[in-house]
Amino acid sequence: MSTVTTPPTTDENPTREPKRRNRDRSTNWPVTIIMVVLSLSVLAPLYFAVVTSLKTPQELGGSGFGLPAAPQWQNYRTAWDLVDFPLTVMNSLIITAGAVILTLLTNSMVAYAIARNLDRKLFKGLYFYFISALFVPFPIIMLPVVKQTALLGMDNRWGLIFLYTVYGLSFNIFLYVGYIKSLPRDLEEAALIDGASTWTTFWKVIFPLLGPMNATVGILTALWAWNDFMLPLVVLSDPDQRTLPLAQFVFQGQFSTDYPAAFASYLMALAPLVIVYVFAQRWIISGVMRGSGK
Repeated sequence: MSTVTTPPTTDENPTREPKRRNRDRSTNWPVTIIMVVLSLSVLAPLYFAVVTSLKTPQELGGSGFGLPAAPQWQNYRTAWDLVDFPLTVMNSLIITAGAVILTLLTNSMVAYAIARNLDRKLFKGLYFYFISALFVPFPIIMLPVVKQTALLGMDNRWGLIFLYTVYGLSFNIFLYVGYIKSLPRDLEEAALIDGASTWTTFWKVIFPLLGPMNATVGILTALWAWNDFMLPLVVLSDPDQRTLPLAQFVFQGQFSTDYPAAFASYLMALAPLVIVYVFAQRWIISGVMRGSGK
């Protein structure tokens, strides 16, 4: 008795698969157009700032987006002298670095204690208490903060570092808690069995695992502390401790007739953090996504 084997069936329409692949590769034009418009909203002001910083005051009467006849690089030298860049950059650097270091060391510990005890009413109440601080506008508490910092002798760079650490606590706890909850407890239990204390477990086991979230919190804190204008304005009392944004505001009257020098100072203040952000943006995105998705 013979058996009849039937050949495997094939798709009667061989062009279906290429059509499906072409459909998958088609351009989503609405999304593309939106991305182009959003990109122009960032690139156009940046281009305007660059070309303005290279013009003479007489060329400002023409087209704002027109190229300068001859680049005026001395505008950057003028801005350097007017803003006293060595002093103000050093002040901004000290405040930014101090705020980042203190924020990472303290906010991560607070978030770890809350994340591992969210099943308790006290810690859950503390979590929502910190989160609720996100909805308190700074102008409401600005005057009490100014009064208290002056009374406590904190109207200086070190007081400003402390304020950045405290005011960033609510948002940073929101990020840290979501990320820490995704870490397995088995690692901590193994460390405790080996005789490690809670303090040792956090610094030796948990803190190294917080690398992506530490990078995210550190970069966001650095961006805030470097570019902030309001807190230095109301807190700092010594002119020699003024930050870069505050120094640019002080010289605004002089820049009113010399916009090229003003834009040159803005670009010099912007350049360091743009470079940092270009190289670290993947850490920001990955850290936020991991923390929000857990």
